[in-house]
Amino acid sequence: MKDRLEHLRSTLKKVADADAAEHQERGIATDPVGTPGNPSQQILTPANVITFCRLLLTIAFLILFCDHVSRYAALACYAVAAGTDFLDGQVARRTQTVSWLGKIMDPIMDRVLLFTGVLGLLIVGELPVWVPVYVIGRDVYLAIGSVALQKYRVRPVDVAYIGKAATAFLMTGFCFCLLGLPELEGLGIVDAEWLPGLNASSACLGIFLVYIGVIFSIITAVHYTVEGIRIKKEALAKREEDAR
Repeated sequence: MKDRLEHLRSTLKKVADADAAEHQERGIATDPVGTPGNPSQQILTPANVITFCRLLLTIAFLILFCDHVSRYAALACYAVAAGTDFLDGQVARRTQTVSWLGKIMDPIMDRVLLFTGVLGLLIVGELPVWVPVYVIGRDVYLAIGSVALQKYRVRPVDVAYIGKAATAFLMTGFCFCLLGLPELEGLGIVDAEWLPGLNASSACLGIFLVYIGVIFSIITAVHYTVEGIRIKKEALAKREEDAR
């Protein structure tokens, strides 16, 4: 029953966002401006200010961590920045200041925060090279796909819940890796140097959360790919129907 309700909620959100974009384009939007059904064109909103602060905290983290100024201060900046991912959305909805800029910037800042954590750990040599290569490569692939999809639908593909879960696992895992604690003995289930913790070498607990996040993000990439193909097919079918 719960799964059905979640599916219904997700479906209704997709329909609502599609209607909002179409109604605004046609000038017939009826929902109050600043609500999810009728996002505003404002730039300087409380939620967008929080999103911008997330960027500043991310930059502060990278400087503090890579320069070995203070590992704990760097982690504090990163953790607070990660926490604002939930805060800005709540503020936007509760203060009726949902904006198109916020809808665009929020997922972008998620990626910036994620990339910065990965980059910091890679620079100090505490993360296998394949992790940042995969994380960044996956997002480049999705970004290219998103641009290509603009030919068939202006509104981007809706954010999947499993994508949020992947981001949560990755960010939490990176936070533990940044802290460097707790350190666990290697499981010794594989003989691969590029899988710390799963091999015989000890590793931080965070690396296991990163592995879970990577698995979820692979599933998310597949989901977005399938969704993109569906949108393209529907758009082409509609064009053919309109041409008749």
